[in-house]
Amino acid sequence: MEQIWVFCVLLVFVASLVNAEVHFHEFIIQETPVKRLCRVHNSITVNGQFPGPTLEVRNGDSLVITAINKARYNISLHWHGIRQMRNPWADGPEYITQCPIKPGGSYTYRFNIEEQEGTLWWHAHSRWLRATVYGALIIRPPLSSPHYPFPVLPKREFTLLLGEWWDRNPMDVLNLAQFTGAAPNVSDAFTINGQPGDFYRCSSRETLRFLVGSGETVLLRVINSALNQELFFGVANHKLTVVAADASYTKPFTTNVIMLGPGQTTDVLLTADQPPAHYYMAAHAYNSANAPFDNTTTTAILQYKDAPCVTSKSQAGAIPAQLPGFNDTATAAAFTAQMKSPSKVEVPLEIQEDLFFTVGLGLFNCPTPNTQRCQGPNGTRFTASINNVSFVFPKRNSIMQAYYQGTPAGVFTTDFPPVPPTTFDYTGNVSRGLWQPTRGTKAYKLKYKSKVQVILQDTSIVTTENHPMHLHGYEFYVVGTGIGNFNANKDTSSFNLIDPPRRNTIGTPPGGWIAIRFVADNPGVWLMHCHLDSHIFWGLAMVFLVENGEGHLQSVQSPPLDLPRC
Repeated sequence: MEQIWVFCVLLVFVASLVNAEVHFHEFIIQETPVKRLCRVHNSITVNGQFPGPTLEVRNGDSLVITAINKARYNISLHWHGIRQMRNPWADGPEYITQCPIKPGGSYTYRFNIEEQEGTLWWHAHSRWLRATVYGALIIRPPLSSPHYPFPVLPKREFTLLLGEWWDRNPMDVLNLAQFTGAAPNVSDAFTINGQPGDFYRCSSRETLRFLVGSGETVLLRVINSALNQELFFGVANHKLTVVAADASYTKPFTTNVIMLGPGQTTDVLLTADQPPAHYYMAAHAYNSANAPFDNTTTTAILQYKDAPCVTSKSQAGAIPAQLPGFNDTATAAAFTAQMKSPSKVEVPLEIQEDLFFTVGLGLFNCPTPNTQRCQGPNGTRFTASINNVSFVFPKRNSIMQAYYQGTPAGVFTTDFPPVPPTTFDYTGNVSRGLWQPTRGTKAYKLKYKSKVQVILQDTSIVTTENHPMHLHGYEFYVVGTGIGNFNANKDTSSFNLIDPPRRNTIGTPPGGWIAIRFVADNPGVWLMHCHLDSHIFWGLAMVFLVENGEGHLQSVQSPPLDLPRC
């Protein structure tokens, strides 16, 4: 406890010198009755709130968040998109950088905001608890330079957390899928800030309304916190000007609709330039896979302050939003293609680690097909993999702790393959002999400050799909994308090495590839995974083990004394 007290005193002292703040929060994880779709469920929440509390800080501030677990499940918390420089102990994914916080236990996450500003979020990183345990993390510019670099400064801001709701305990949905080997049941509703909206039973009375004045420009911070679904979002009759994504500013561009994969954030400016009225803000699925999905639509209302009153049902008075078709990959790709950094950026050029990762689904064959445990296609069990390795989360210790303690045996190995074990037509008709991966808990080692390129190649095994790939502890530049199989001789010449967008989560085009680059300047163990949670528990994940550099400032910090034990 003395070490923790000294740390907090030092944080306050340093912050006072640089005009920054230290923000202290207590997150109590607990069961809370939540009524949606006519039924009450005892949902896991933080501080009794669904969604959870919004954290608001400035670039340069520090956060000290004590998580107290009063729920019945193990849990850990992840601060999605925060770099966590030299501090993997605060990153949060269970059994990767920490063991989970057990019921009755607690853990204090301490971290700094370093050279980041924009919209991020936080969420549980334990099984499917993030279905209800999540909230926004807003990083404003520092007081020394408090204005946004936008073409128009917004009059006000609204944060929109797009979520998914199951009319049952999400953990039971996961447990059933793990038992049967089949795909998990799809959600029963999408939500905006926890509310389904007008098109669901027992919901229209709670539909959210966001008030604007005629002529005002507002900033919408849109976060896809859904568990398993990419989403289209738009506002009826209004243009959206994209100005940031994943807490990185972008070259502004105007669009009718945005598409976000789970984990992604997009900041847009909206000008209230239409006749005063009530306008739907709406989101529904972008479904890129040949798979069942939730085809419902969540809504909120953008309400002009001088709009006529509506006395009948709200849906009779709100102007509908026009969203793309559920499988409109062309619109999704066109939106993503417009993302660019505001100016020239320093992209790694002389690549030292050139990696090629196949990402996709698979099937495990069963000794006795069509049993209760084998309810996947043709009596199999669903799985997923990167480079034919289906990731298995350890249970004895976290990978980071085992690495730091020098005891990796029985926890992880460092033989993750840099390329797939077999070259094949990744997006063609793949032989059934390649559909079954191997299981393993494998890390790939990177030397400190090495310049890394990763090609993320979707496969057609089971189905092609947009996989939103998230890299913990890093931001990366998205330098290229294409349809079909990546061809280094042909495709590299089309890379954008001038002003590519900087992201922390990026989707693989269905039946295509994406190229990312970053410098491995953050030592520690960092998870890379698909942010569709049905895929991560099937094994669509791997870890980078970034070695220490020279000296204290290039090495992982010592672990805190209250780090949870396995």
